[in-house]
Amino acid sequence: MAIPGYDASTVAEYTLEHAGARVDLVANVVPEAFGLAQSDSEPPSTALGEPVDLVACDELRAVEALRLVLDYDPTALPPGASPTDVAVAVETGDEWQRLHSAVDLEDTTVTAVLNEQPPGSTVVAVYDDRGEETGE
Repeated sequence: MAIPGYDASTVAEYTLEHAGARVDLVANVVPEAFGLAQSDSEPPSTALGEPVDLVACDELRAVEALRLVLDYDPTALPPGASPTDVAVAVETGDEWQRLHSAVDLEDTTVTAVLNEQPPGSTVVAVYDDRGEETGE
């Protein structure tokens, strides 16, 4: 699925099926090594899935659009939590920064769209009842 507003022929797509992750990307420079891999990073306590690494993310140049789509486990939500309180989080050093995200309840996925390189290369779906970008 292409990023809305972009010609499908200009969008590079990467999928890591067994981790339930997908990245759609429009950038002037996309290294051959770019892709997705299972991460060894320790997930935050609010994680609703396993972390995924964006391989060679720091080598991207002139990013116009980047869409991250992650599966999440709705049964991992805390009791009484809203199923819409899910976000994509990016590891930025010692914390996890939540990105503005949209939840698809039917597909149990969460999507974040950026117009720049993400602030880190490890991402995960998390429970987020704060409704804003914060670190953990």
